[in-house]
Amino acid sequence: VVEYADKRIAEGVGPMHAYTDAAKRMFWPVVSSTATTLCAFLPMLFWPGVPGEFMGMLPVTLIFVLSASLVVALVYLPVVGGIVGRGERWLRQRIEAIARLPLLAHLLLLPASVLPIGLAAMGVPLAVAGIGRVFATMDTGNLLGSVVPVLLAVFAGGLVVALLAGVAVVGAVALILAAVALPARMGRAAGAGIRRLLGRGDTGRVASGYRRSPFGHLIALVSQNPVGPLVAIAAVFVFVGTTYFYYGENQNGTEFFVESEPEFALVYVRARGNLSLAEKDALVARAERIVLEHPGVRSAFAFAGESGLSNNTGGAAAPKDTIGQVQFETIPWEERADRPDLDGDVVIAELSAALARIPGIETEILNLAMGPASAKPVHLRIMGEDWDDLLTVTAAARAQFEATPGLRLIEDTRPLPGIDWEIAVDVEKAGRYGANVATVGAMVQLVTRGLLIGTASPGDTSDEERDIRVRLPEEDRLFSTLDTLKVRTADGLVPLSNFITRRPVEKLAEINRVDQKRHFDVKADVTPDLFKAVDGTDAIVATLRKLDGPGDDAAVTGPDGAYALFDAGAGLTAGELTRGLAAGELRAVPITPNERIGVLTDWIGAQDLPPGVAWEWTGDQEDEAESQAFLGQAFGAALGLMFVILLAQFNSVYNAVLVLLAVVLSTAGVLIGMLVMGQTFSIIMTGTGIVALAGIVVNNNIVLIDTYQEYERYMPRTEAIVRTAEARIRPVLLTTITTMAGLAPMMFGLSLDFFAGGYTIDSPTALWWKQLATAVVFGLGIATVLTLIFTPAMLAARAWVATYADWTGRALGALSLGRASRAAQDWAVMRAARRVGAPTILWEETAGPPAAGDATGAAPGRPLR
Repeated sequence: VVEYADKRIAEGVGPMHAYTDAAKRMFWPVVSSTATTLCAFLPMLFWPGVPGEFMGMLPVTLIFVLSASLVVALVYLPVVGGIVGRGERWLRQRIEAIARLPLLAHLLLLPASVLPIGLAAMGVPLAVAGIGRVFATMDTGNLLGSVVPVLLAVFAGGLVVALLAGVAVVGAVALILAAVALPARMGRAAGAGIRRLLGRGDTGRVASGYRRSPFGHLIALVSQNPVGPLVAIAAVFVFVGTTYFYYGENQNGTEFFVESEPEFALVYVRARGNLSLAEKDALVARAERIVLEHPGVRSAFAFAGESGLSNNTGGAAAPKDTIGQVQFETIPWEERADRPDLDGDVVIAELSAALARIPGIETEILNLAMGPASAKPVHLRIMGEDWDDLLTVTAAARAQFEATPGLRLIEDTRPLPGIDWEIAVDVEKAGRYGANVATVGAMVQLVTRGLLIGTASPGDTSDEERDIRVRLPEEDRLFSTLDTLKVRTADGLVPLSNFITRRPVEKLAEINRVDQKRHFDVKADVTPDLFKAVDGTDAIVATLRKLDGPGDDAAVTGPDGAYALFDAGAGLTAGELTRGLAAGELRAVPITPNERIGVLTDWIGAQDLPPGVAWEWTGDQEDEAESQAFLGQAFGAALGLMFVILLAQFNSVYNAVLVLLAVVLSTAGVLIGMLVMGQTFSIIMTGTGIVALAGIVVNNNIVLIDTYQEYERYMPRTEAIVRTAEARIRPVLLTTITTMAGLAPMMFGLSLDFFAGGYTIDSPTALWWKQLATAVVFGLGIATVLTLIFTPAMLAARAWVATYADWTGRALGALSLGRASRAAQDWAVMRAARRVGAPTILWEETAGPPAAGDATGAAPGRPLR
C-alpha cells in the first residue's frame, strides 16, 4: 500500500488521493496475501500430541497478528500516510523554494532564523519570572483591587510567552529548512555543471518512449522471444533439482526437536538384587554427593525407592532396575556464558564419568531438555502372545543393540531376576490342631503387610480413605518370627510352624499390554558426534568420533576435521581411512537416531521371527512420524485452501498454480540454508518453517500476477510482463529484505537485552528458533530471486504458446480458405502493419511572423511538424 501510494505521489497525485487510490487498488492483493498466510498456519491449530501443545501458541499468535496487520494496512496506513504526506509535501515545496533563492539571500536566511530563537530564549525566562513576581503580589482577600488585575497581568504574560514560543518555532523551522536546502542547492548546481561539461544542455528535443531499467532489460531478454522462457524455466528447474540431490548427499541428518544445552537433568541410579530401602538410600546418597561436588551444579534433590520415579521426566519412563534418582540443576546459562568448562553437556559428561566409578551400580543421566520430552530415541517394541517367544526375540534384539556401534545406555523391559517368598498354610494340619485358618492368616499378616482393622479419612475435606493396619514392631518383622509365633487353640498355644511352610519362588513377572497385546521394549541412546565412514556402495567400513581439534597419531584426518577411530568395522587402519577420506573414496556421514534405526530395521527384517511376534518403532520415532505426517497433511491442506483463494481472485487455474509453485522454490532455499548454516533438519522447527513459508512466499507472486492482469488489458502480454516486473520489483524486494532482516538475529542466535543492555549469542532459548528462522530467511530470499525470473518466464511461456497457437490457426485458415478469406486478409494486414515505422514528433524553434496566407493563424512559437 505504501509503495503504491509513493509511486502515485511521484506521478503528481496529492498524498491523500494517492493513499486512497493505494487502499482501493491494493485491497484484494493485500486481503489475498493475508488470507493465504493465515491458511498456512490455520491447520497447525490441530497439531496433536505433546509437540502440538508445545507449538500451539505460535499459530494462534500469528493469526491474531496477521489479522491486526490487515486492518493496519487498509485503514490506519492510508489515513496516517495522507496526513503525513501533506506535511512532507509542504516541507519539500518550502525547501525547493529556498534552494531557488539567490545564494546571498539563502545564506542570510540562516543567521536571520537564529535571531527569533535567541529572542525567545531571552524573553521567555524573563516573562515567566515576571509572571511569578506579579502572581506573588496577589492579595486573595481583595478580589477587585488585587485578584482581577493580577490575573489579567498573568494572562497577558502568558500571551507574551506563547508569542515568543511561536516566534522560536518559526525561527527553528526556517533554520532547519534553510540548512536542509543547502544540499539541494549544491545538488542542483552540480547537476547543471555536469550537464554543461558533457554538453547536454537544452537541445529543444524531448526524449519520448518508456525507459527500461536494467532489470527490465533482463526480463525483456527472458520474455520477449520464444526461447528465453524455456531457457529460464530450464535453469530454475536444474537449480532446484540439483539442490535436492546435493542436499540428499551432504545433509547433516534429521532430528525430532532442536538439541539445546541442558539446564536440568536427573540421574537414574540402577542396581539389581533384593536391596533394602536403607541400602538403596546409601547408594543414592553416594551418587548425590558426587553430583553436588561438581562446580557446574547449583542444587540437587535425591530420593531412594520407587515412589516419584515418574515425576519431572517429561513423560520418559525410568529403567526397571532403578533404585532411586538424583534431580539436579546446573548453573544458569547467563552466569556461565563465558565458562565453556561449565557447559551443560560438559557437566553431564563429567558426571557420567565420575558416577561410573561407583562400584555395584550403574547410572544413567537424562537431559531434561526444554521442549517436547525426548529420552531414548531408539525405542523398539516387540509384541506377541507367546511368553517364551517374546523373551527370546527381546534377548536377541538386546544383543543386536549392544553389537551396533554408537548405541549407549541400552535397556529393556524384560522381568528382572528376583525371588518372592511363598507362605503356604496346610489347612488339614491346622484343622487337626484345632487352629482357625482366619486366625492363622491374621498372624501371618502381622509379620508381613499388616492386619487391616479399618479405614480413616485424612481430613474433613478429603474423600480419600486410608487403611489402618496393625503390625509387629519393626525388629520382629522377619520370616524367622513365624517360627516362634504361636496361635491360641482350644488345646492351648500351638506353634505356627506346625502347619505353615515357606519357600522361595521366582518373582512374579510384570505383564504390559498395548492394544491388548503383550510387549517388551528395548531402548537405547545414540552417542553424540559419531560419523560412519562409507564407501561408494554406502557400505559402512568404520565408525568415527568427531574431535574438537587435531587428534593424536591414531586420529583420522578428513576434509571436515579430525576424528577418533570409534569402531574399526572392516578393519581399516587410521592411515587408510585418512587416505580414503582425502581421495574422496570414503565419506563421513553423521550417525543419527534415524540412521541407527534404519540399520536395526534392516537387521530385524532379515530375521525369521516366530509366528505371532510383531515389532514397531515407538517413542521418539513414533512421535516424529506422527508430527511428520501431520505437517505433511497441514502442508497439503494449506496449499488446498490457498488454491481456492487464488482461484477466486485470479479466475485462472494457471495463475493460481503458478503462484503456488513459489512454495517448491522456497523448499530449495530451505535446504540450502540447512547446508550453509551447518544445521540438521528438525522435524518440528524446520517443518514449521516450511509450512510458514508456504503462506509467505506466495505473496510475491500474488503482487506480480495481480499487476500483470491489470497491464495486459491495454498492452501486449510480453510488454505487460516486463512492465510488471519493473513496477513490482521494489515492493517485492522491500518486503523480502525487511522480513529477512527481522529474522536475521534469530537465525544467528543473537539475543538483545533492551532493558538491561547487552547481548548474548546462542543462549539455550535462542537455539530453539535458529532452524525455523534459517528456513524462513533462506527459503524466502532464494524463492524471491527465483520468482522474479521464474514467474515472468512462465507467463511469457503461456503467452508465446497462445501466440503460436493463434498463428497456426490463422495460417491453417488462410491456406484452407484462400486469399479472399477473412483469416488471410487479417494476416496480410498484420504483416503490413509491422512494416510501418513509428512517427517522429519534432518541436522546433521558428523565428519571425507566420507566412502570409497561413490558414492556421498560429502565433510564433514552437510549431509541430
